[in-house]
Amino acid sequence: MPRYRFGDFVLSPRRRALTRAGDVQPLIPRYFDLLVYLVERRGDAVHRREIFDRVWSDVIVSDSALSQAIRTIRRTLGDDSREPRFVRTVSRHGYQFVFTDVVEEDDAHEGASVPPAASAPHTTAGTVAAPIEAPATREWPADGADHFAPLLDRVTAPPGTGTDEERRDAAEELHALGTAEALRRLGTRDGHARARALLRDTRWDVAGAGAVPVRGAPAALSVSGHIVVLRLTRAAGLAATRWAAAAAGGGAAGALGGVGGGLLLALMPGGTAPVTVVPVLMVLGAVSGATGGAGVGAGLAVAETVLRSRRTAALVAGGALGGGLVGLAAQWLVRWTLAALVGLDVTIGGGLDGLVLGGAAALGYAVATRGTTWGVATPRGARRWQTLALTAVACGMAALALAVAGRPLVGGTVHAVAVAFAGAQVALTPLGRLFGEPGFGPVSAALLGLAEGALFGAGLAFGLTRRP
Repeated sequence: MPRYRFGDFVLSPRRRALTRAGDVQPLIPRYFDLLVYLVERRGDAVHRREIFDRVWSDVIVSDSALSQAIRTIRRTLGDDSREPRFVRTVSRHGYQFVFTDVVEEDDAHEGASVPPAASAPHTTAGTVAAPIEAPATREWPADGADHFAPLLDRVTAPPGTGTDEERRDAAEELHALGTAEALRRLGTRDGHARARALLRDTRWDVAGAGAVPVRGAPAALSVSGHIVVLRLTRAAGLAATRWAAAAAGGGAAGALGGVGGGLLLALMPGGTAPVTVVPVLMVLGAVSGATGGAGVGAGLAVAETVLRSRRTAALVAGGALGGGLVGLAAQWLVRWTLAALVGLDVTIGGGLDGLVLGGAAALGYAVATRGTTWGVATPRGARRWQTLALTAVACGMAALALAVAGRPLVGGTVHAVAVAFAGAQVALTPLGRLFGEPGFGPVSAALLGLAEGALFGAGLAFGLTRRP
């Protein structure tokens, strides 16, 4: 594996280190990988899509994440976006490494200026640990100037003063000077909550940045609110795309289940349902699945784009909350509609069922995509199928538990409504006879619930892991 010399810099992919005149220049793993890729493709204008597919192959991140990475690389190289010496922005396309005098040499060559300690082991997620460990004690500039004050003024400036990029750059420079000292000097000056949220968010982009605790900090609730707004603002498009994909996946699974159920009712021995029930159940299943997928997907999308720590707990909470809210809304709407139009009061599932299914789906998805450090997970190949399987199993088991507890899902609700209407042809009584029951009993209800839950989980995970 070669290493690259350009200007005062040495870039060693094998040892995962960037040095300048022998001094290590810290970069977080994704940014290091991006720099290597641009240097390897030097002279080419690399499209943003190619960069995402190479550097963020296992996750989807917003366009702002790539812009942030390029800004950090430029600052590390001492580059200027207006007169680029190393990385040029190619309008409406991507980026290009433009330094022409790049020397490629064997990384095993004697006299290498890259310290062996800079290497880092790979993790199970396919990424690597931070290539550079930050020094325990920062060496502040010895020119006698207060480098913290102007940066703190920029991060605490009122909204509308300066650009978001300028404030983020200031926050990253504060981390580079020393996170603990920056927080101490920040104190409770005007705008401290907004600044603390920004420091919390940018600490992930600076190798060796210190912790920025929220719990116990001044105005902790306000800081948390600013973090949510900050991250949702930067990733709103990504969250919306994720939500739509989850709804589409759930809808497709519901439609498939409706077609299967309709054909089973129409073709099974003793069945009285006409073939025309197939499109009706297909539409009903699609609407139900899409609604459930939208609720759970919204909770997962917000959790993945807002929280960067305690990922599993955040996903489970988000999925359960989203599923519970949409389930409760659907329960009220269906019961109110039946009561208002035909005077029928049927006990159907709702909030609790959505809470359980949403939490189970999120747990299966979180376990299958564990190790994801940032962005929304998009595993490929065998890992994607594993994600579908684990999410399906988790949802299936949750639905089975609900059915055993006497809480029907879509199929059981259709049966209850059909039984309440004399002459209805979509009752699931023939299904029970297939399992030796005189009617639609606990065994058939449990098996139907298991199938519904597993199908919904697989469809939801299929939509969630789709990479545009």
